[in-house]
Amino acid sequence: MGCLVSTPSDSGGTRRRPANVGEIVVFVPGLRIPKSSDFSPLQPEGLSSDLIQRLSALQTGIVLLADQEMQTASKSKKKTATRHGGSTQADLQQPLQPYLSMLLGLVNDGNRLEHLVEFVWVNQEDDTEKTGMSSAWYEVLSVLHFMAMLSLSEANALLLPKTTTDGYQPKISEDSKRNSVDIFLKAAGYLDCAIQNVIPRLPPDVRKNLPVDLTEEVLNALCLQALGQGAYIQLGMAIDSAKATLAVKRRLACEMVKYWQQAQENIMNVSLASYWGDKHRLFIKWKYAEAKAAAYYFHGLILDETNTEKSHAMAVAALQAAEEFLNESKKASEQFSMAPPQSSRNPPLWGATKYLYERIPKDASCRARTNNELHSGHENFTEKAPPLPDFPVALKPDDFSLPSPDASWNLKGNMRKEQIGETRSQF
Repeated sequence: MGCLVSTPSDSGGTRRRPANVGEIVVFVPGLRIPKSSDFSPLQPEGLSSDLIQRLSALQTGIVLLADQEMQTASKSKKKTATRHGGSTQADLQQPLQPYLSMLLGLVNDGNRLEHLVEFVWVNQEDDTEKTGMSSAWYEVLSVLHFMAMLSLSEANALLLPKTTTDGYQPKISEDSKRNSVDIFLKAAGYLDCAIQNVIPRLPPDVRKNLPVDLTEEVLNALCLQALGQGAYIQLGMAIDSAKATLAVKRRLACEMVKYWQQAQENIMNVSLASYWGDKHRLFIKWKYAEAKAAAYYFHGLILDETNTEKSHAMAVAALQAAEEFLNESKKASEQFSMAPPQSSRNPPLWGATKYLYERIPKDASCRARTNNELHSGHENFTEKAPPLPDFPVALKPDDFSLPSPDASWNLKGNMRKEQIGETRSQF
């Protein structure tokens, strides 16, 4: 079906080591950006020149904006504000849905046009990672992935602490936190649509040769990551709220554990022999450990409210587990920061992370000391960490559906008159 795959291993090129990527709150793999396609193979198929030109113009606009974003990022010493989240990012989102509508016309005619045009994408951070395929469904999948990564980039820009005019420590506004949750759900919606509605429609040879960034397992991991980070923001807001109970905080933390556990299960099944792949695994490892630290911490506090000897011992065990997972998350965070491509520095602690770093060691030590005093002279009062409660997850991906093919895809209206006559004469 005209499938072409070009990767560093088969092109023989020397792979360029990605540069420093700036501050990271939300992990975004190196963006895959499109290259211009040759749409001339569509001309003999009876499509009007206007339709072909429109399809080409939409893609060209996206390519130019993506190249502009890449050039701006490469010149910026502090890349985070421009790369993955600058003004170009908003401009890039605008033409992508109209382009999707035009693309879907290529797959809406019994696959007659699906394999006529080759679509090529390259990795923004490493241009030897290049994949071209003659499949319109591959292009639809790539566009949905691109939309999701741009959304995650936007969330990263929102969640970097900003310096305030009053001279206080950099902080994140409440509006930015709330908006980031909506953006996480939107990104998850794009990825869920790709998994449910596009991957199953790919021809077997295309699906087999997909770049690792577009495999179902990686898309699932990214979708779950977006939901997990949305739950993290909600937990941080609950911690800051005087009205939120311990039960609410524990539930949010336990939901985080589920998202990150599933993300890790997906990413561990993929061979990610790349800098970005290794860094992605470390990010999920870090956030999974952090989620377990939060869940065991709030679970321990709730257990400690029950005034029995056994519940106090279980609370101590839960808080000790929280401290162990917190230390594990700190180690994974350092590994993530140092793994190539390196982050310039870790952003200042904020939100739930700052709270957990401050409270878990103190409360774990205090409860353990109190428990030892209460059980002085007794043996075998130490408990294993109790199981966490099992709550159904609340955050779901936004309901994003593939748009209908653009109205200009009317076969009769787009077939040249002379070709209609030739078609009729054949019968």
